[in-house]
Amino acid sequence: MILQALATNYQRLLARGEEGLSPFGYSPEKISYEILLAPDGRVVDVNDIRDTSGKKPLPRTLNVPQPEKRTVGIKSNFLWDKTSYVLGASATSKRADKEHEAFKALHQENLAGTDDAGLKALLAFLSTWTPERFSASPFKEEMLDANVVFRLDGEKSYLHERPAAQTARARLLAGSDGAAPVLAECLVSGERMPVARLHPAIKGVNGAQSSGASIVSFNLESFTSYGKSQGENAPVSEQAAFAYTTVLNHLLRRSEHNHQRIQIGDASVVFWAEADDAGEAQEAELTFESLLDVPPDDSKEAARVRDVLAQVAKGRPLSELDPKLKDGTRMYVLGLAPNASRISIRFWETGTLGTFARRLAQHAQDFELDPVPWKTAPAARRVVLATVPNREGAMPKMDDAFNNLVGEFMRSVLGGRPYPRSLLANTLMRIRSDGNLSGLRAAICKGILARERRLGINIPIHKEEVPVSLDKQSNNPGYRLGRLFAVLEAVQRSALGGQVNATIRDRYYGAASATPASVFPVLLRNTQNHLGKLRKDKPGLAVNLEKDIREIVDGLPEHFPRSLRIEDQGRFAIGYYHQSQSRFVKGEAGSDQDTTANDSNADTTEGAPA
Repeated sequence: MILQALATNYQRLLARGEEGLSPFGYSPEKISYEILLAPDGRVVDVNDIRDTSGKKPLPRTLNVPQPEKRTVGIKSNFLWDKTSYVLGASATSKRADKEHEAFKALHQENLAGTDDAGLKALLAFLSTWTPERFSASPFKEEMLDANVVFRLDGEKSYLHERPAAQTARARLLAGSDGAAPVLAECLVSGERMPVARLHPAIKGVNGAQSSGASIVSFNLESFTSYGKSQGENAPVSEQAAFAYTTVLNHLLRRSEHNHQRIQIGDASVVFWAEADDAGEAQEAELTFESLLDVPPDDSKEAARVRDVLAQVAKGRPLSELDPKLKDGTRMYVLGLAPNASRISIRFWETGTLGTFARRLAQHAQDFELDPVPWKTAPAARRVVLATVPNREGAMPKMDDAFNNLVGEFMRSVLGGRPYPRSLLANTLMRIRSDGNLSGLRAAICKGILARERRLGINIPIHKEEVPVSLDKQSNNPGYRLGRLFAVLEAVQRSALGGQVNATIRDRYYGAASATPASVFPVLLRNTQNHLGKLRKDKPGLAVNLEKDIREIVDGLPEHFPRSLRIEDQGRFAIGYYHQSQSRFVKGEAGSDQDTTANDSNADTTEGAPA
């Protein structure tokens, strides 16, 4: 399925004339000069085709037949090469005469009997050319050892672009290793064709070998069966192997203009749209990229994404936002990750643009939290970053994220399935270890529990709806204990002010959220000392805080729970966030004061309320 979709996309882009995409057996190479031939093989002119827009001329990138892998032997390229092969002239090679003979023999053998005017002109040129003629005009010494191509006078296309040349190239590829090709039914096309023994390398996957890696390969005898070797174990034709690897390398290209690739953790994610109109496909890909990875510093794009998600959430078609956006446009999403000399498939999702947009809108609704802890909705990368350690004075690194979590989370979002429980476990573990209960981490807990309840998973556990904003009517013990913990911390901060070196959250959050019965009785006794100080200094504030404590405790069971399930630990984090962020009290001067304003762990990097 994956290889078929990639091969189909290759054919579509090739027919559309996609820039930078090579036809079968071709690859982009740096070319500096073209030799213009007359039909009888005479050299009409030599043109410098280098790019002269910069400070110095640079070779132009052209799609030419794939070059040979040269070590110490002499191997000629087909229909192009450096001057030592094409003309027998070189400033460095001491065997230019032998290299030119190899170039001549290759073409005389493989182009014999051709009816194509351009290829006949090349054969005529090779039959009469001698290296001594290089010293005469129009040849120049600066050409030496540069790559050269041919063109027939009066035509725009190069010789290697002609249909007859491509047919000859395909014939040459079929017998390139000197052995009879193995014929089998191709798993991609279903046709009986020569099987690729080795598939071309895939480059651009972060963390994989720089020289390229493979999705399909057999490098040990234990991977083979029935006496078959290499690619015969999973027969894919030469054309199909070239097609899927070429288009995948195109999707993975590193360019600021490439809007079909994003990096999430160790996963290199590529996606493409299938549409008859190129403009519709491009607009669908741009929209999908924005929905997956909203730039946090691009307010205009963030507003556009909010409009798209709001439109989808209301059940309105995307075409109302942009006529080029079609709900039925087919989308493909592929996540790739490094795995030694191979590439692993992290995830593979297909569906329509409308389906993915609805799932992403539902993801945004599941993560909805009030007060909103971000300026722009968190992209997948930011969600995964919330599960890594927050080291003091350093930004969290994607390298610290659990690799499996990336694939599981993306499959959940794009497939509309439950979020992985490992995401909840990792988030709670990080909150306990570094004490940073940011708005995004609270939103992760809320999203996981809200989605499970919506999908009908663990119904006995999720009897009560997960609140978006502060819910004083909630009787869930975890949620109420989280609220109580936030109020007790507020009492401590208000009583001690700047004298607090470590708050109760720094010391007791982990134990309070996991084993409340062992911690809360101690905290409540200590809170009486802090309230006693507040009654003298800020009596109005003390009354309000005592009222909050009483209201929360009245809704709790007679005895504190000995332990909380992981789901209730998630609700504990949500309750803590709601209570701490909505806690405004009257100070002595009568002005509103936020008791969390001095919280060193406030989620300021994500636009949380101060």
